[in-house]
Amino acid sequence: MLGRTCPRVALSCLVCLAAACSNGTDDTSPPGAGGWSPGTVYPSDQTLTSRGFLDLRGIIHAHSVYSHDACDGEPIDAAGHINQSCFEDFRRAICQVQHDFVMLSDHADSFADHEYPDVLLYDATKGDELLTRGGEPVANRAGCPDGFSVMILAGTETGTMPVGLEHHVGGDPASRHAVYGEVSAEAIQQLKDAGAVALLMHTEDWTIDDLTTLPIDGFEMFNLHANMYLAAGDAMGLIAKQKEPELLPHPDLVFVPLIKEDDAYLTRWAGALSAGVRRVTTMATDCHQNTFKQVLPDGERIDGYRRMMLGFSNHLLIRQDAGKWDDRSLKDALRAGRVYGVFEYMGYAQGFDYYAEQAGSTMEMGQSVSVAAHPTLHVRRPVVRDLDPSVTPPEVRVRLLRADGENWDEVAANAGDVSFEPAAPGAYRAEVRIVPRHLEKYLSSYAELAGREFVWVYSNAIYVEE
Repeated sequence: MLGRTCPRVALSCLVCLAAACSNGTDDTSPPGAGGWSPGTVYPSDQTLTSRGFLDLRGIIHAHSVYSHDACDGEPIDAAGHINQSCFEDFRRAICQVQHDFVMLSDHADSFADHEYPDVLLYDATKGDELLTRGGEPVANRAGCPDGFSVMILAGTETGTMPVGLEHHVGGDPASRHAVYGEVSAEAIQQLKDAGAVALLMHTEDWTIDDLTTLPIDGFEMFNLHANMYLAAGDAMGLIAKQKEPELLPHPDLVFVPLIKEDDAYLTRWAGALSAGVRRVTTMATDCHQNTFKQVLPDGERIDGYRRMMLGFSNHLLIRQDAGKWDDRSLKDALRAGRVYGVFEYMGYAQGFDYYAEQAGSTMEMGQSVSVAAHPTLHVRRPVVRDLDPSVTPPEVRVRLLRADGENWDEVAANAGDVSFEPAAPGAYRAEVRIVPRHLEKYLSSYAELAGREFVWVYSNAIYVEE
């Protein structure tokens, strides 16, 4: 699951916990029976939004057999053969969670030494379809057993994190390693020239000056690995219940007690946008399947690719061309900032929208409006899709926030939709918070979490100018 080493106390707690964790509920109904439940998956709605976008969901930051530290540290054997079991786990997971896309971020220690289309996880026997440009493969429509397909794009997490690379930078491994490992304007431009969206990973490791002066497209608003550093105390609470597994949450909610809002991410995000730059922000799954091997009662290991991919996703609002989309459609939306993230372990956020109106025109996330034109920012309150009618409904609160130095100031909030006319310039983002009362029956002794407020949706910013 994690790309770096967790704090020793949290890691040891969770490894012990994993062997004992159980559902903690008498509910044995299949996923989705009577409404949404943990583990339920819905494919994206292929109906265009009122403004002509297709809302596609997926992962940005994931590690496959082409990362040296994935697959329990054994992604490729001494003879150069990939770990087929781990490869199959990844491929199976992307079909199970039905994401529309996965933007890989494999470490250059292995990625740079392997070629396209291998690094696109291409497998002709699974019905994969390569997207080519100039006669060369640039992305892979990975086939699933039920006819569903997932767009896989290559990328690397090394010096920076370019995603959507259409080809390697450099003709041989040595030159590739040099570029992928470098943090400079020149290296970033080379990555962009190769088709990549230039991102920075692990926002906690970068200064606001880095985020504003490097010629990047964006950085992460949340990272699951980094989040685990905040969770040592809660992990100790989980381990205390290991001898009574019936007290533990549903397997697909086992990380709920550990997920926190990270001030390091929020302050850097606000600080960068307050400095006047425009940066897209993303949510990072950062899955590796390399830490928690123990199998939970649902038959899966705690850090299995499916479980990690299920928890949250990035939603890209894309433009289609003649009713079709490809890797460039995804990257265009990402660069433009038409992105919001949803913690879908809380349920699917149906109906969320954030946009601006100005002088009869509509502006999207990532775009700008003028104070002088008296714009209005609109946030539409989502609902949990297919909410089980037998459960207590969640409480949902919509917020609108403005970046002010390293803080996010709340300028409007409501239990319903929000409309707000900004009087001051700045970067404004929307946020939806949820009190997940609908999860209470799945949380067992952690039922008090059903009465606590969590972040459900993070949007990207709309920029208000003078």
